[in-house]
Amino acid sequence: MGLEQRTLTVPALVVMIIAASAPLTAVAGGVTTNYAVTGMASVPLSFLIIGAILLIFSIGYTAMSRYIPNAGAFYAYVAQGLGRALGVGAAMIALVSYNLMQIGIYGLFGFAASSFANASFGTAIPWWVMALVAWAVVGFLGMNRVDFSVKVLGIVVAAEFLIVIIYNIMAFAVAPEAPEPATSFNLADAVAPGMGAVMAFTIAAFMGFESGTIYNEEVKDPKRTARRATMIAVVIIACFYAFSAFAVAVGEGASNVIGASVELGPDLIFAFFGAHAPLWFVDLANILFITSLFAALLAFHNVIARYFYAMGRGGALPKLLSTTSRTTHAPVAGSLAQSTLGLLVILIFAVISHGKDPMYVVFTMFTWMTNSAAYGLVLLMSLTSFAVIGYFKRNRTSDSVITRVIAPLIAGIALAYVFMQIIINFEILLGMEEPGMLGYVLQGIVILPGLIAWVLALVIGSSARKAPKANKLPVG
Repeated sequence: MGLEQRTLTVPALVVMIIAASAPLTAVAGGVTTNYAVTGMASVPLSFLIIGAILLIFSIGYTAMSRYIPNAGAFYAYVAQGLGRALGVGAAMIALVSYNLMQIGIYGLFGFAASSFANASFGTAIPWWVMALVAWAVVGFLGMNRVDFSVKVLGIVVAAEFLIVIIYNIMAFAVAPEAPEPATSFNLADAVAPGMGAVMAFTIAAFMGFESGTIYNEEVKDPKRTARRATMIAVVIIACFYAFSAFAVAVGEGASNVIGASVELGPDLIFAFFGAHAPLWFVDLANILFITSLFAALLAFHNVIARYFYAMGRGGALPKLLSTTSRTTHAPVAGSLAQSTLGLLVILIFAVISHGKDPMYVVFTMFTWMTNSAAYGLVLLMSLTSFAVIGYFKRNRTSDSVITRVIAPLIAGIALAYVFMQIIINFEILLGMEEPGMLGYVLQGIVILPGLIAWVLALVIGSSARKAPKANKLPVG
């Protein structure tokens, strides 16, 4: 039995995509960290630049979804465009990257939820208890109908947007200095030396935008839904995050935003609310920050479950993983596999973080895993761009030359540049002051499974081609 057929609409898919990017988390954590670490004022501009690159990427990427409606998007597209062996390698990188992203978020969720509960009720709940609560709820929802998850995510995403919009309005209302859009959106900074590091941070805020095509077997119109939803989501994310990053600069003052970000980090927005809003609103903002993380956990869990399903069905992983529920049509085997991995990592970090500073799990589990995930996903996006060109070269369609060649070529080159910037600035992304073995180990965790899978697929494919065909037995 396959996945649930034709239930998701464009608005529903937009919600799923945006939920993965976690708007409140991206603005409160990603934007302030970007200001603090890079020391550049043009963070808002970087969202528009990355948004433009991803919009160009989406032209060819979503065109593929019309011809290959497969739940393992990167896997299927690379296999069809660059060969099955490379597709299997890409599938393993995607699976590792998405799991790193999803499981890493449990660390930040556990820390934020336990910190809020302990401060509010005087308890001493460890981070891993809250992480396990989220893990159980995510696992339950992941085995239910996908449209039920959409309803949960829709409420959370709407609340996140509302909080950030209120912050933006308040920032402009109390601005200590005159807004300086010429500084925040200085086009000359697009080629400035530090812009590569800024973009390396910024693209992480978009991760999950590509997940729309993964649901193409479950949308109402496979020829249009994923394409429209992805384009809409990228435009919304780019414009909303760019304006919100500008609002952070306005609220703190252009001359002070970098210093304030260094001092307060992700607490900057909540400190702003504390100074300009009633206490109940600060608590509400903290709660929605936690639910924002939960929404991202659920969105990525659904993506990973479908990747397991697609790879099991395609033979890249055991066929058992392609099992779906007879009642909900959810990929239950893939959901259980992802939940098992999540549980294992949570328990490991619960042991190694015992007795350490509460922030330890944020600096390690969350930071290490999510930045490693971004590293892998950007590599896959660049690879997929060239796979698009390969697919349309082999298959004649009515798509324009822009869709078939120009857009994917531009996107592939641009994403390769961003990928190189992630490698160059990887230690900075991990919060390390000097290069060390940790960076190489984390990159290896992402890349090596893909390389091994690629080589094995080549060897198995070669052996299959060389094997002599069995002679037919004579009849009678």
